[in-house]
Amino acid sequence: MTAPRGVKMQRLIEKAKVLIESLPYIQQFSGETVVVKYGGHAMVDDTLKKSFALDIILMKHIGINPVVVHGGGPQIGEVMKKMGMEPRFVDGYRVTDSETMSVVEMVLVGRVNKEIVNLINTQGGRAVGLGGKDGGLITGKKKRLKRQDQKDQPPEIIDIGMVGDVEKINPEILDTLDEGGFIPVIAPVGVGPDGETYNINADLVASKVAEALTAEKLVLLTDVEGVKDKDGKLMTNLTRKKVNAAIKEGTIKGGMIPKVQCCLEALGWGVSKTHIIDGRVEHALLLEIFTDKGIGTQITE
Repeated sequence: MTAPRGVKMQRLIEKAKVLIESLPYIQQFSGETVVVKYGGHAMVDDTLKKSFALDIILMKHIGINPVVVHGGGPQIGEVMKKMGMEPRFVDGYRVTDSETMSVVEMVLVGRVNKEIVNLINTQGGRAVGLGGKDGGLITGKKKRLKRQDQKDQPPEIIDIGMVGDVEKINPEILDTLDEGGFIPVIAPVGVGPDGETYNINADLVASKVAEALTAEKLVLLTDVEGVKDKDGKLMTNLTRKKVNAAIKEGTIKGGMIPKVQCCLEALGWGVSKTHIIDGRVEHALLLEIFTDKGIGTQITE
């Protein structure tokens, strides 16, 4: 049974209102760069994958310059398991010897990156995949993990292999792709001064890319709603001062701490706004960027 004409008309009016609501944001962000860290459930659910690709393509078509940085931890773990390799972690970091690094690079650059590029391209976009070695995009340095067990003793330096920090981002290749109308998709693998390869946290790479491009926004897709208070309620707007206070009092803890720290670092280098949003929601990017209320946590200076 078809809906009455009045009901159909109301639905059309609601769609028009959504477009009108998005107009000021489209005008505001046209010509600006938005760096998106793509990870979590949004990378494995087919509906969410398509939703993400369409969001990125729409952003590009209306004049925004999206840059995608992706993770791939679960995919790396899956391949290692099939190869009979046992993953090891220290303080949340994957211990990465030379054999593990080969798997990391193969999965991130050779598999996951190409899948995302293909996903965007088959939906009508123009994406190009990059690793840190391409055009000297990501220069890395060995991460020094310190653990302080006793206050009166010097910290223990833990060797976790080829895990890296970002030394420098070379934005030249990203600027070239932008000028050509392409969407860069970046695997978080860096290269050291002697050609060595580093496994680098995708949130950190996204933050550093946003800094290098002086992006308007840095958006981290996660598997949670955003940053929550002690009662489990979503905190929609935070400032640097509020974030630091929430960390100190233990409201922000665990894996959320490095995410908000990446946001604060990006803000410190000129990124206007940062967002931590729930990638399990269809069209999460559009809902956060182009609606009045948004869906996650926005962090500003």
